[in-house]
Amino acid sequence: MHFSQRAQSISPFLAMEFGKHAAAQEAAGHRVIKLNLGEPDFGAPPAVLSELQRVTAQAAFPYTGALGLPALREAIAGFYQTAHGLTLSPHRVVVTAGASAALLLVTAALVNPGDDVLVGDPSYPCNRQFLHGFGAEVRLVPTDATTRFQLDLATVQRHWSDRTTGLMLATPSNPTGTSVPADELAAICDWARRHNAWRIVDEIYLNLSDADAQGRPAQSVLAVDPDAIVINSFSKYFGMTGWRLGWAIVPDAMVPVVERLAQNYYICASTPAQLAALACFTPEAIAVCEARRAEFAARRALVLEGLAQAGLSVPVLPDGAFYVYIDVSTTGMDAMRFCQRALQEAHVALTPGHDFGPQAGATHVRLSYAASRDDLEEGMTRLSRFMQSLT
Repeated sequence: MHFSQRAQSISPFLAMEFGKHAAAQEAAGHRVIKLNLGEPDFGAPPAVLSELQRVTAQAAFPYTGALGLPALREAIAGFYQTAHGLTLSPHRVVVTAGASAALLLVTAALVNPGDDVLVGDPSYPCNRQFLHGFGAEVRLVPTDATTRFQLDLATVQRHWSDRTTGLMLATPSNPTGTSVPADELAAICDWARRHNAWRIVDEIYLNLSDADAQGRPAQSVLAVDPDAIVINSFSKYFGMTGWRLGWAIVPDAMVPVVERLAQNYYICASTPAQLAALACFTPEAIAVCEARRAEFAARRALVLEGLAQAGLSVPVLPDGAFYVYIDVSTTGMDAMRFCQRALQEAHVALTPGHDFGPQAGATHVRLSYAASRDDLEEGMTRLSRFMQSLT
């Protein structure tokens, strides 16, 4: 059997690979502290679970329209009004089978073979794999701690070429947990727009972001660039990872294009998941999610203190997504070896930075603090002992 060049060239997702190794250790009788995956331990809000129980009492779940249930599209648009003060037409909301399906649709709609697309390094690997899959020439643009491991306007301008057709940003970012400042994001989008390039902005972690100094919630890119294409998900803020439900916000002219693609690629997102997700936008569910956001901030403080006590450096403090990007270069090991030994000797699962790009991949490790507080405390104790054993 001959497999496609695309299939042969794709790299394993190391966060999942280390998950497999962790499962093997658990099968051997070890208790593994899993800090490798961005999967909130809370699960869906109780109101959503109750709604799922109610709707699954019915016998049939017909397909919805490819763009999603009209009521859910309206609810998502309303969420942008209440959470971000943005008036958004439900027509522009596309409900998808997870954020991955949203990325599938928008890259299929925008990318032609040979297109030059800018993506920051480090960044979430699956984002660029979708671009590669449709033939884009992805240029990973190196970033560092001076720009919070994010693209800024000066960096974008230095790497721009006559062949650049678009760029992809994530704010807050996986793996670093850092955000692009609002004025910088506006400047980047304005530059790209004036050069007739599209802008895809991954905002999956937006509603987990810290408020600004005045207590205002984090701003969506749509506030500064109404024609940007936004990717979002029910997985993180709402804690619904396995439900595989996400959405995209696209310009009006793009709606019929992605509708045709969705009809052909996967027909529609799960009907019962969509029906239950309507309860996400009730005051009860939002209050639960906001309390969890505060809990994530407390867990972040716990982790940062524990890492400092262990002698592990965090060059840039996260302000959004539940990740910490740790510099392990002082240990004398590269990130892969550090993660292998941490799993084997301390039974703590982390993700090597190799997943996220070459710029800092060999020297940095991602830790997810989406795990329970008990697991995080135990994980910090184990990492501290592990670091002591190295010296």
